[in-house]
Amino acid sequence: MRAVPILLLMVLCALLLQSHICSGIKWLALARTPATLFLNQTQHCKLLGGLVSSQVQLCRSNLELMHTIIQAAKEVKKTCQKSFSDMRWNCSSIELVPSFTPDLERGTRESAFVYALSAAAISHTIARACTSGDLRGCSCGPIPGEIPQPGYRWGGCADNLHYGLVMGSKFSDAAMKMKVKKSGSQANKLMHLHNSEVGRQALNDALVMKCKCHGVSGSCSIRTCWRGLQDLKDIAMDLKTKYLSATKVVHRPMGTRKQLVPKDIDIRPVQENELVYLQSSPDFCSRNEKLGSLGTQDRQCNKTSSGSDSCDLMCCGRGYNPYSEKLVERCHCKYHWCCYVTCKKCERTVERYVCK
Repeated sequence: MRAVPILLLMVLCALLLQSHICSGIKWLALARTPATLFLNQTQHCKLLGGLVSSQVQLCRSNLELMHTIIQAAKEVKKTCQKSFSDMRWNCSSIELVPSFTPDLERGTRESAFVYALSAAAISHTIARACTSGDLRGCSCGPIPGEIPQPGYRWGGCADNLHYGLVMGSKFSDAAMKMKVKKSGSQANKLMHLHNSEVGRQALNDALVMKCKCHGVSGSCSIRTCWRGLQDLKDIAMDLKTKYLSATKVVHRPMGTRKQLVPKDIDIRPVQENELVYLQSSPDFCSRNEKLGSLGTQDRQCNKTSSGSDSCDLMCCGRGYNPYSEKLVERCHCKYHWCCYVTCKKCERTVERYVCK
């Protein structure tokens, strides 16, 4: 009779452990925040989903920032799914936050990507909010110290990456800075903190010079330039490349403490710009809830592609079924002086393919 309560206790402990492991990205649940929720009082912070206590405190002391962080959560969800729309794992499980399936619950390369993208997105969104004047606590980024080349001058409003990194990391890393005792939890914590830092490093690499031309008749004799961030979708593609070449690591003693080291080539330390993971992922071909695989049945594939979205790779050799779809598009558009355009509606049939 005692076995049942003990078993339930073990299951409960396991669930609590998993919850803590994933708590670093539970804030992505902010993407579900209704537009009707007005965040103008500190007690409203308790109404936000997915926040740990330290993040609630940050919310109370930086209330104005929360609208930007909510927008960042929405950007992570949208960008992750778009970046992996051509892959067997398509980031659809991110819809379930603050609950998690094993693909993000375990220390997989998929969770590595989501942590990195989340850290990059929150700092990216804050940095740009400074530039657009949406935040009173910050303004444009600093003017670079180096002297520009002839014909160029510093000006405009640079993205405030420094402020974005400081405030973004303070919020997104808050849950992972909590103390843990279990060895498995410690390994996951180190992994998530490392991958979050990789995401922020990708932002530094995405800070590029942007210029606006000046001169007679568009001669561009003078250019006013500033430092601006690339779009988040471009940063996500950089992180996707790192996802594809991620390094499997183990948690083992190195000197006086345990560290993450490459599993197969542990003669070198983990590189600062590489994503790392602790547990291998399934091939995501077949549905397996224990592994967090939804399978690719009924996923659309590209018959003419030779990449990851091809019917051969997406369908894992199972074959595919064709179907026809009618599209209605604007056509035969004419410009009328002055000043409007009229179009007709044309219908065409396209052939699509889905995996068996």
